[in-house]
This record gives sequence, structure tokens and C-alpha cells, in this order.
Amino acid sequence: MELKIRWSRPAIVLVILVVLALVSIVCFMTLGSRGNWSFVIPFRGRKLLGLLLVAYSIAISTVLFQTVTNNRILTPSIMGFDALYVLVQTSIVFFFGPMMLTLIDPHFQFGMELVLMIGFSWILFYWLFLGEERSLHLLVLVGIVFGIFFRSLSNFMQRLLDPNAFQVLQDTLFASFSTIDSTLLGVAFAIAAIVTLVLWRMGHTFDVLTLGRAHAVNLGVNYKRTVVIILVMVSVLVAVSTALVGPITFFGLLVASLAHGLVGNSRHRYILPTAALLAVICLVGGQTLFERVFAFDTALSIIIEFMGGLVFIILVIRGAAR
Repeated sequence: MELKIRWSRPAIVLVILVVLALVSIVCFMTLGSRGNWSFVIPFRGRKLLGLLLVAYSIAISTVLFQTVTNNRILTPSIMGFDALYVLVQTSIVFFFGPMMLTLIDPHFQFGMELVLMIGFSWILFYWLFLGEERSLHLLVLVGIVFGIFFRSLSNFMQRLLDPNAFQVLQDTLFASFSTIDSTLLGVAFAIAAIVTLVLWRMGHTFDVLTLGRAHAVNLGVNYKRTVVIILVMVSVLVAVSTALVGPITFFGLLVASLAHGLVGNSRHRYILPTAALLAVICLVGGQTLFERVFAFDTALSIIIEFMGGLVFIILVIRGAAR
């Protein structure tokens, strides 16, 4: 009697992505290594850990943000987190000079950026969910307005900078995956682990939230408490990834859209790992190509943002055509 195992589409997709992710990791660690392995493995290993953390944080935060907003063209960056990061960097150069970016302690800067971005999200969530009941879409709108305000203030200060200071500032405003500070990885991983534990305990509510507020409440979900916790965890993951590599606008939208297309359903037990694996393949595999094949002739973040922007335009056009 033969035992036939039927593989579902999401399971097949996950297996393929796991294999591709492992191939990307092996290639990143081994290709072009001509020196001593005792130096190569720790050196590349620290960079790999940073890429894995950023990929995981962006993918998970984007999928969950789209879940609570019930909209697949939105990303956490629309709340103004990226614009706030740019404002912080611009303010440092404007008030203290460009040398301060190199003199300031990385741990202090990382902690300051985390506190500011998480504090900003707390203010929005407090205003939304405490007191008078307000719409979640109003939160998104307020976040967009604050993002525009932060960008306008940053542009105003940048126009007053001298060209040399502006050039130094510009280098920090684009996401860089090759210069992740390895001394920050321990703290970043600890924060991501705590967030993952909280989200894991809430995993049974994710699929229910996609049904909408009314259905979620009828099925016994404490909607307000659940959404607040998810949004806070999302803001922490976004703050961690942004503080490590810089602002990334459309990368999360790219991997989340691809995950939904590959899986073919909206079950988070498949969507979340698929999005995370796609992010790992894009970052680790892409960084391997740019370092080993193209010899740093261009930046991976530019290509990723370009592809993510195309996906955003396609989603908007497709939504308008319906």
C-alpha cells in the first residue's frame, strides 16, 4: 500500500523559498572568500545577521500593518517613521555640524532614534484609542500629515546647509545594507525577540482581524487592545530596522505583495514566513550579487525601492480599475 503525500501550494512555496534562502546565505558566506576562514566567517556572519534582522523586521511589520488597516497598499513608512528618521539626522547636522554624525556614540544614536520613533507612535495610538472612539483610517491620515510635516521641515533645514555638510548628510539618508553596525546587533536582536514572543502569543487573532472590526468583535477578539499591541510592536520593528540601515519605503510592500501572490490565500501562518523568506532572499541574495558580481557599482537599496515603487503603482492602478 503506497502512502501518497499531497503537498499544498503554500507548503510547496515555503519549501522552495527555504531552499533559495539557504542558497543565498551560503553564497553570501562563501563566494569570493580568499582569506583566512577564521576571519571571513565572523566578519561576514555579523553582516549576515544584520541583513536577516532587517529582512525579518520589515517583512513582519508590513504584513501585520496591512492586516490591522485591512489595506494591502499601505506600509508602516506611511505613518511618518522614515520622515522622522530623516528629520533626526538633518537636525543633528544642522545644529551640531556634520562631524557630529561620526563623533556621536552609535548606541546613543540608536537608542535616541528608537525612543523618538516609538514615542511618536505612542502619541498617535494614545490619541486614537483613548477617549473618543476614532477610525483607524484617521490614524493613517494623521500619520501621512505628520510625515509631510517632517519632510518639509527637513527640506527647509537642508536648504540652509552648506554643500559639504549636505553631502555628508545625504550619505546617511539612503538605506545602506553594507555598513550595519555590528555592535548594535545584540540589542536589536533582543528587542526583535521580545516583539516576536508577544506577536506569537497573539497569532491566533491575525486571521480574524482580516475579516474586519465588526466580525472580529463578534468572534470574541478584544479589537482595541489587540490592534494597539500590534501597532506598537510594528512600530518597534520599524524603528529597529530604520535605526540600523536607514529609511526603506517600498521594500516591505514588495515582499508582502509577492507573498500574497505566491501563497494564494491570506492565512498568516503562511503569509508571514513567506514574506520573511522573500525578504531574506532579496536582501542576502541581492547583497551577494552587488558585492561579488557588480563590485559595489550601485546600491541595493536603490534597486529595491525602484521595484517596490513599481509594485505600488501596479497595486494602485489595479485597485482603481476595479
